[in-house]
Amino acid sequence: MGSVVDKAASSAEDANQTAFDRRAYALGVLRSVMVTLAVSAVLVFAIEFVARGSFIDTLNFFQQPFKPSWTTVALFALLLVGLDALLGRPHNGLLIVAPVALLLAFVGHQKSLYLGDPLYPTDFLYARQIVELMPLLVRERPMAGIGIAVGLVAGIALLVFAWRYWRRRMPALTFWARISRLAIAIPALAFFVSIMDYATFSWTRDRLQIIPMMWDQKENYASNGFAIAFALNVPMAKVKAPHGYSEKAIDAIARPEQAAAALPEEKPDVIIVMSESFWDPTRLPGVSIMPDPIANVRAAQSGHVFSPEFGGMTANVEFEALTGFSNAFLPAGSIPYQQYVRAPVPSLATFFKSEGYETKAIHPFGGWFWNRAPVYKAFGFDQFMSEENLPQLEKRGPLVSDAALTEEIIREADAAEHPFFYFAVSLQSHGPYEPNRYSDTTHKVEAPTSPWTRDSILTYAEGASDADRGLKRLMDWASKRKRPTVIAFFGDHLPPLGPVYVETGFMDEPVAKRKAAIGEMLVQHETPLVVWSNRTGTTKDIGSISPAFLPLHVLKTAGISHPYYTGFLGDLSERFRVVDRNVLLPKAGESVFDWSRQKDVDPSIRDYRWLQYDMMFGKRRGAKPFFPETVDKVVADRTRSPLFLRPEALG
Repeated sequence: MGSVVDKAASSAEDANQTAFDRRAYALGVLRSVMVTLAVSAVLVFAIEFVARGSFIDTLNFFQQPFKPSWTTVALFALLLVGLDALLGRPHNGLLIVAPVALLLAFVGHQKSLYLGDPLYPTDFLYARQIVELMPLLVRERPMAGIGIAVGLVAGIALLVFAWRYWRRRMPALTFWARISRLAIAIPALAFFVSIMDYATFSWTRDRLQIIPMMWDQKENYASNGFAIAFALNVPMAKVKAPHGYSEKAIDAIARPEQAAAALPEEKPDVIIVMSESFWDPTRLPGVSIMPDPIANVRAAQSGHVFSPEFGGMTANVEFEALTGFSNAFLPAGSIPYQQYVRAPVPSLATFFKSEGYETKAIHPFGGWFWNRAPVYKAFGFDQFMSEENLPQLEKRGPLVSDAALTEEIIREADAAEHPFFYFAVSLQSHGPYEPNRYSDTTHKVEAPTSPWTRDSILTYAEGASDADRGLKRLMDWASKRKRPTVIAFFGDHLPPLGPVYVETGFMDEPVAKRKAAIGEMLVQHETPLVVWSNRTGTTKDIGSISPAFLPLHVLKTAGISHPYYTGFLGDLSERFRVVDRNVLLPKAGESVFDWSRQKDVDPSIRDYRWLQYDMMFGKRRGAKPFFPETVDKVVADRTRSPLFLRPEALG
């Protein structure tokens, strides 16, 4: 009888122990979940604070119910849970996610301060550019360089210590604990990835208050937060066909009057110089610069280029100037040189080469920079002369001088046996513009500012003056030539002068606005433009134009007609002078903001977008009527990448 009682008591005790163990396990799971959520909330708050640089803005992001702050917290919690399962220890995923996310947020904040744009996934396509420019930045700002180096070493050391400490202190997860975590995290994360395509509607995404604002990336990051906005921009690598695009739509675009290109009997030589960060520093209010740093450009000025960029992203301006296509029709933050030019794309070089011209691109830096070497080949340049194959050119300051580049252009031109088209990109005036960059300055700056700002202006003005003298040297040389010669010269964007703009009152912030009153937009995005011929002089009254319209004015000045560059773009220029992602500037009438969000878009802009998509991503239905010089060239069939077909074979 006693044994029966003992067994019953033992069974009851076992049951109680099992129930206790289950409660303890459930409490442990709940505690782990709560800790993970709390850690995720702190991490997301820290990320937003670093990215925004404002505690109040970060607090508002978490307090407003129509912003996905807590969705982001849940997303990071799932990510941490999944990584913990893979690493086999609780909360170890934080040691990977936190440093990476905070570093990205810091880089994003610095980019927004320096260039005015947030960090995009595509920025990593040119990470090598940043690494290669670090010596220049460190040379100009040695203390900042030392601080970065010390911070990196300390951060890595701290991370290694935390990893070793955490691995010893935290108990290993059981096999089933790891499986259960993965069973929750992987499907949830996969579902989240599936709703990140901003081009398609998602009911779930809408309910989670994630509203893609791809037309206004600054607001996109402010509203959705750094992490989710960054994720929304991942699909931008793929460009979808615009609404209404089809072969019939391309066939319906009005054909230009000239079915083929026409050139003068004596073919003119053409030189285009895109001058790095060239701008008029006398526009800074209250600043006096003596003598005038851009006197020659001012005397020969044709108008302005309305740059789609500010302080950087030179390749995007270059893309428009060479192709006559527009960044306005590509995803915000994209870099066509890095992402989309993977096969022949029609350009001025393609056209000139088809007419027997010698075509060269010249830039005294690495051929890999902005992916220029393969891009120039796709554009039709015979040769790209970069630092790899250029002779040793003299430097002024830390970079190759504009004077040396100008002399190299002249040397190449004098040796040319055929008509030529040269496209040169200068380097000397690349930022940063720290005081005392040049030891032999020739200008004097007076400004009611701090000494640092005044000396920074002097550094920039000295470089701008060198570029100005380079143009004068080129024009003087061309004036003595018997052959007709056309020269175009323009700045790619305003220089990244940062605090100089704020201290002088030129702008409220260190970077230009993407959306503002049109007068303000013009001031913050215009760079000087010169289009000149040794036969007819300066082409006057061009006004303020998008870089995409540069081929039109260059060819017109040269007396050349072309179905697209002077035909289609010529007709378009009668209606619009600036086609920008954020604004359309008509030749007459009021500017149109947020035009891409409107249901009804001007038919000429619609056709422009269709034709660009057709030639870059589609089947090149418009090649024969608009780019006849490309019809006999082999091009990639993007629908079946292993094949290479002629455009006419594509339908």
